[in-house]
Amino acid sequence: MKILVTGGTGFTGKALVRRLLKDGHHVIALDFQEGLKTQELRDWGAEVVIGTVTDKAVVDRCMTGVDIVHHLAAAFRQLNVPNSYYWDVNVEGTKNVLAAAFREKVKKFVYCSTCGVHGNVEHPPGDENAPINAADYYQQTKYEAEPIVRQYQEKGMATTILRPAAIYGPGDPERFFMIFKRVNKGLFPMFGNGKTLYHPLYIDHLIDAHVLAQEPGRGDGEAYLIADEQYVEIETLVKKTADALGVSVKIPHLPIWPVIIVGHICEKVCTPLKITPPIFPRRVDWYRQNRAFSIDKAKRDLGYHPQISLDEGLRRTAAWYKQEGYL
Repeated sequence: MKILVTGGTGFTGKALVRRLLKDGHHVIALDFQEGLKTQELRDWGAEVVIGTVTDKAVVDRCMTGVDIVHHLAAAFRQLNVPNSYYWDVNVEGTKNVLAAAFREKVKKFVYCSTCGVHGNVEHPPGDENAPINAADYYQQTKYEAEPIVRQYQEKGMATTILRPAAIYGPGDPERFFMIFKRVNKGLFPMFGNGKTLYHPLYIDHLIDAHVLAQEPGRGDGEAYLIADEQYVEIETLVKKTADALGVSVKIPHLPIWPVIIVGHICEKVCTPLKITPPIFPRRVDWYRQNRAFSIDKAKRDLGYHPQISLDEGLRRTAAWYKQEGYL
């Protein structure tokens, strides 16, 4: 089939493009900028288009003859941009891609949202019916696009929404890198008691879910939380990361409230100056917001079954960071 992957040069997009090419599909990767080793995509045989989903003409051009759309493109927690930027990309951009896909009569539209739409999970593990409580503008705008996706399902275009947990794995230049970097230095300050729950998602598992969701009649009109089998306390994640790296790590516990206050002050001071704050509220949330989910629905409806353990996933990721010179 001819498949369009928006956000195709990013971490998740690149992994999905590679899988689809291996499966024998013709793949178009649309993204607003060259990503990490984008040339590899071309070398593999993908058609790479540099452009933004906010540009209707570019989207229309990429959509010609497309059978399946995986919509991953998003403004992802970028600093020093106005809130309107998130709306333009995450909501208006999704509208553009949906409209073009509908006109082209694509067979399936898979929208990559985020588990973050649920915010802090009060009664873990949460499922797809857990309250929507987006904590920041990225999460809010990702959720704002979900009802628009559902509208096109009602119009007759098959759609599926995926809400991935904390994605990591080889090829990830930033999401888990801060954890690995701190652990590798042997000292990881833990603000709070370290018992906050966190749910990793190995990159191969997310790609499995996307490939499953593109199948005819599978998950149509539904939303699915996608995560690994195991969620852990954040202190356990730090210790497992140390094991993966083969290092010892000290984890001193410090009060969290001073850090929360400093995070808000830094954000307010740095934002008008267009300076990236050294610490900000979203980063502090990692220490205090529970993210733990049930993946039973995805197992039942999509046939989703994550196979790689957290220990193995962290080991593979550590090896990649070392190989690429990050550590």
